[in-house]
Amino acid sequence: MRWRRVAVVAGLSMLLVSCGSNDSSNPPAAGSGTSTSAGTPSLNGTITVLAAASLTESFTELGKQFEAAHPGVSIKFSYGASSTLATQIVNGAPADVFASASPSNMDQVVKAGEASAPATFARNVLEIAVPPDNPAKIAAVADLARSGVKVAVCAPQVPCGKIAAKVFENAKVTVKPVTLGQDVKAVLTAVRTGEVDAGLVYVTDVRSAGSAVTGVEIPAEQNASTDYPIAVTKAAKNTALAQAFVDYVKSSDGQALLSKAGFASP
Repeated sequence: MRWRRVAVVAGLSMLLVSCGSNDSSNPPAAGSGTSTSAGTPSLNGTITVLAAASLTESFTELGKQFEAAHPGVSIKFSYGASSTLATQIVNGAPADVFASASPSNMDQVVKAGEASAPATFARNVLEIAVPPDNPAKIAAVADLARSGVKVAVCAPQVPCGKIAAKVFENAKVTVKPVTLGQDVKAVLTAVRTGEVDAGLVYVTDVRSAGSAVTGVEIPAEQNASTDYPIAVTKAAKNTALAQAFVDYVKSSDGQALLSKAGFASP
């Protein structure tokens, strides 16, 4: 009978060890901010992302997807001209992430010591946007130089304004815009409201506008492109969350959404 008692004791010991092991592997409560069972820090808190105006629709959707994947996380966006946003960051505006429509504006922030190691995540080109009925019968870049045609472009210091000048140079035309938009959305609004006959905006803005405007493609030999870099700022208060969002933008899911919006791969 002694061997039976030994077997029972051994079985009870194994059961207790098994129960203790299961208890110690329970994951922490959601939103606790502690490490997960795999040793990866959980994400929580809020970050502010300053992003180029042309990223409005795409980043807003990316933010929703990211928040859905990480309960307890909140992303606040502020959109505008990359040149304006870069100046704001250099002057101390609160920002955890900066996404620019131009490498030169990102360089401004990096040289000021306010960000480092930017990564290019997308590329964009211009397109002519006209009202749905195209009253001025715009069919090419050269038509923008016709007498009486009202054209809107971005201000020259804004990325979309810089590459618009390059398009005119490539097409060998002189265009005198009647409106200089503070960012690409301002130019798009001028077209949508009928204030102008045409505007130079990004292909992604034409797509996001839907039936409100019609796009006139610019031939590759006349067109110009711009790269979009992104970086965590030096002033970021939640660097783990900021970096996680940057990584998500560069991930296959983020790239798929950007591609659907009309952005090209870097």
